[in-house]
Amino acid sequence: MKFGPQCKICRREGKKLFLKGDRCNAAKCPLLKRKYPPGMHGPKGYGRLSEYGVQLRAKQCLKRSYNILEQQIKNYFKKAKRLKGDTGVNFMKLIELRLDSVIYLAGFVNSRKNARQTVSHGNIFVNNKAVDIPSYQVKVGDIITPRPKKEITDKVKEQLTSRKDQGLKSWFNVDAKNLQITILKEPEPEDLPKEFDIKLIIEFYNR
Repeated sequence: MKFGPQCKICRREGKKLFLKGDRCNAAKCPLLKRKYPPGMHGPKGYGRLSEYGVQLRAKQCLKRSYNILEQQIKNYFKKAKRLKGDTGVNFMKLIELRLDSVIYLAGFVNSRKNARQTVSHGNIFVNNKAVDIPSYQVKVGDIITPRPKKEITDKVKEQLTSRKDQGLKSWFNVDAKNLQITILKEPEPEDLPKEFDIKLIIEFYNR
């Protein structure tokens, strides 16, 4: 069986990053069959990491899962430090409020990679204006919709139908009938993803 580069990324990190969306839940997921890193030395397993190595792996998991650049992550960290409150919470809020992240969480697309492409191609509107910047920060009261083009809306409808967890986030509402996402409030700490060790990531950038 051939494994794609995205599957190798998950194997490198030793955990599912859901880079292929719903397909990562399939029984054929390479990580379930080869629980070791890719490469000729992979079968030896995951070596013991230093404190720095543990922090680095935590940061890399987040970076690869959200498909964002290193400089962008650094900028989010710097901005999070300037904001009032917990730096880690602020950091994750900034990332979750990205436009590409929101349309993925809402079920408009099946993976973060597709979310980035969908936004980059100008197929997502915010308050009736096309936005082609995946990192665009949504705000409370924003209304997000797909481009009113049959090819685009049909894909979104199909995806919303297949997603079981659509609209479960408390900080936004998904109107599947009208293909509309409304940002109700900023995410609370309990709304933020638990699969990333934010403390380790903040320690990495505080070095």
